[in-house]
Amino acid sequence: MGRRSDHSRAELEALILEEGHRLMAEVGFARFSAREIAKRIGYTVGTLYNVFGSYDLLVATINTHTFEQWASHLEDRLAASSADRIGTLVEGYFSFAVSHYNVWTAIYDHRLPADMAMPEALAIRRGTLTDVVTREIAAVLPENRKGEAPRLARSLIATVHGHCTFALNGSFALLGETEPLELATARVRESLAAVMGMAEAS
Repeated sequence: MGRRSDHSRAELEALILEEGHRLMAEVGFARFSAREIAKRIGYTVGTLYNVFGSYDLLVATINTHTFEQWASHLEDRLAASSADRIGTLVEGYFSFAVSHYNVWTAIYDHRLPADMAMPEALAIRRGTLTDVVTREIAAVLPENRKGEAPRLARSLIATVHGHCTFALNGSFALLGETEPLELATARVRESLAAVMGMAEAS
């Protein structure tokens, strides 16, 4: 029997999110199950969907929590870093993916249905990660190019993500590449140097 009266809606949402994120970390997206969450917390699956709206929104909320943890991970790395904050950003991207592989891959394994938009509240929370990168990119750009930081940050995230994915799925090993972190960092530095060179030439 479900424990419908045991928790307020806010408490229940937090309980489901905590257990859902724990399950995702344990088994990954392919073996993730709303029914297993319900079983672990003693509620029905219907209760989960009543709180979050649907399976897809439940997973999207869990993945949003991962984005927030990731942003915090980067901030912690930056707080403890030396002057090389760009290198720290790239290392932080890689180290979070390595340490939290299942929840990291779940972000990219799950897709909302084509007719379902990401809720604005979740999109804003997810944006904290990009905001960290954009801030650090803007800090190293000359004044006349700082406006390009958001677009450049998105491009550099894609670059680092590609290198990180290849590193973790074994593709770089097959190609004989043994230092993917260093390679990704070099590509980021080259991109930033190119932008700065363009600024000096203009």
